[in-house]
Amino acid sequence: MKFFIDTADISAIRELYASGLCDGVTTNPSLIKKSGRDFKEVIAEICEIVDGPVSAEVIATETEVMLAEGRALAKIADNVVIKLPLTMDGLKACKIFSEEGVATNVTLCFSANQALLAAKVGASYISPFIGRLDDIHVDGLELIQEIRQIYDNYGFETEILAASIRSPLHVKECALAGADVMTAPPAVIAGLSNHPLTDKGLAAFLADAKAAGITV
Repeated sequence: MKFFIDTADISAIRELYASGLCDGVTTNPSLIKKSGRDFKEVIAEICEIVDGPVSAEVIATETEVMLAEGRALAKIADNVVIKLPLTMDGLKACKIFSEEGVATNVTLCFSANQALLAAKVGASYISPFIGRLDDIHVDGLELIQEIRQIYDNYGFETEILAASIRSPLHVKECALAGADVMTAPPAVIAGLSNHPLTDKGLAAFLADAKAAGITV
């Protein structure tokens, strides 16, 4: 499973990318707002750091304006992925971008039927928001499983990009469900290495090494 970082924090992206735990980046207007910087400048800087896909979201809600914004974003760097909302206008734009060879990420997916539509119009990625479904007491992981089965049934090439990841448990369950990609905040990715038994075992080894005078 590929790991994307869901952030516009340049320092966090640099750190995780250097560690080998970053295959791409997803952004959205809310994350860019937190950075307090110009939208296109942030996307350009991220693309200089990361070789993998970098999702940049259009602001428009009408197809023709989405196309204009998407084409402007695609000029920033070759690895920009145009992020589109899962609306009929967004799907129309996705179809045109697919025909033009422009990578797309259809976002705000909350049902298997929506994911089916995105695959039909050639989306590169579909982003089901599992955490937001959990918030309204709907099983977000079940959605990942449903999309995986539908895509496998028909050989769709759209990659399942599990989004709205809130915890290491979400990451594990998405991997078990067959998501192609997961995107999560830096803290969630860093937290995947944590386990109390690892900490306890390391502390014991270090104590024994010190008591035995072991050096390397």
